[in-house]
This record gives sequence, structure tokens and C-alpha cells, in this order.
Amino acid sequence: MKKKTSAEKAFAQSEVRRLRNKAVKSTCRTYAKSFVAAVQKKDEELAKAALKTLVSELDSAGRKGILTRNAVSRKKSRMMKLYNVSFGVTAAK
Repeated sequence: MKKKTSAEKAFAQSEVRRLRNKAVKSTCRTYAKSFVAAVQKKDEELAKAALKTLVSELDSAGRKGILTRNAVSRKKSRMMKLYNVSFGVTAAK
């Protein structure tokens, strides 16, 4: 039986990683859509819960290296801003 070459093994490993990363990115997008939908419905409690879940998922993706640190920060910032503008939350000074 012929052994796999290192290139074949590397390709197989990268394919597994690609599919795993794709699933995590898809989950992040799904949570973002549910958050935006909750904001559009003007449901503050649902939006708050969705935002918490989204932030957690984005942080997890950032730790795993699936999303870059700046991309995670940018997405979180935009979602927080949307929440604050929609529900009139002011920053504590």
C-alpha cells in the first residue's frame, strides 16, 4: 500500500481546518443576523441576549485565529453602536 505524500497530508489537514473555520464564521454571521433582527423588532431584551451571545462567539473565533483581532473588534464595535443607538443607551461619563 502506497503511503501518502506530505503534500497530500497537508492538503487533507487544511481541508479539515477550512471546513471547521467555515462553520465558525457561519455561526458568527447567524448570530449577527439574529441580533439585527431583534433590534429591528425593537425587542431590547432579546437584542441584549443576542448581543451577548454574538460577542462571545466573536471572541471565541478571535482566540482560535479564525477572525483577526481587528475584525473582531470592528464587528463588536458596530454591533454595540447599533444597540446603543437603537435603545438610547448613553455612555457613563
